[in-house]
Amino acid sequence: MKIGLIGFGKAGKAVANVILQSPDFTLEWILRNSTNMENLSAKNFLEVESSDAAEIFSLQNIEITQLFDDRPVDIIIDFSTTESIYLYGKAASERNIKIISAISHYGNQEKKFLQELSQKNTVFWSPNITLGVNYLLFAASLLKNIAPDVDIEVVEEHFKAKAGISGTAIKIAETLDIEETSINSVRAGGIVGKHEVIFGFPYQTVRLVHESISREAFGSGALFVARNLKNRSNGLYNFEDILKPFFFNDSKMMLS
Repeated sequence: MKIGLIGFGKAGKAVANVILQSPDFTLEWILRNSTNMENLSAKNFLEVESSDAAEIFSLQNIEITQLFDDRPVDIIIDFSTTESIYLYGKAASERNIKIISAISHYGNQEKKFLQELSQKNTVFWSPNITLGVNYLLFAASLLKNIAPDVDIEVVEEHFKAKAGISGTAIKIAETLDIEETSINSVRAGGIVGKHEVIFGFPYQTVRLVHESISREAFGSGALFVARNLKNRSNGLYNFEDILKPFFFNDSKMMLS
């Protein structure tokens, strides 16, 4: 499957590194705002041996439609900015290019736009695309269903320069139906990302913890989604949609 990557910051570089080393996917191009590294190859920049083109283009010097037509891809993976979806969303959907968005924060307007795109395209969005944190989210939701009155606190830790509350932590709070005031944020050093859900039972606690050791976790998560979107019909999907079959299949095996 051919992939176009939008965004080449710290996360984007890590994702590109994973795609370039995957035998099942090819990185056709990367689109970024800056003209730095324009027309260079990401595989040379990242020093990865690969036959993928992985050519870097700048939004300032190329039209989205021209890029899509001249260098067609099957999937777009977006690690850029909140506004980028408006630049490529309609053009991608008109060409049946599946969209995987890993943008941390979308407002109501962007969420509505994703819904509109999903009427004629396969669209996926998750504020945190690492596989592990979404397993945590799914498991936490199951535990909350078992013990609906349990006390819940969320702790999110990130690098010192990260602004605002983690989008993943907000998603956890929404899923578990708790207030954002129950989210505790820590900013220190170069922490990549850590999320902990604390369940306070009488006389005991249960803690679910996920920690990203490397940003390459974003890349492996994005490719996991890509594999599982391959045969999906039009619609707006999230990680719960992707993971449900795995949990239910395991449950059936345990019961058989």
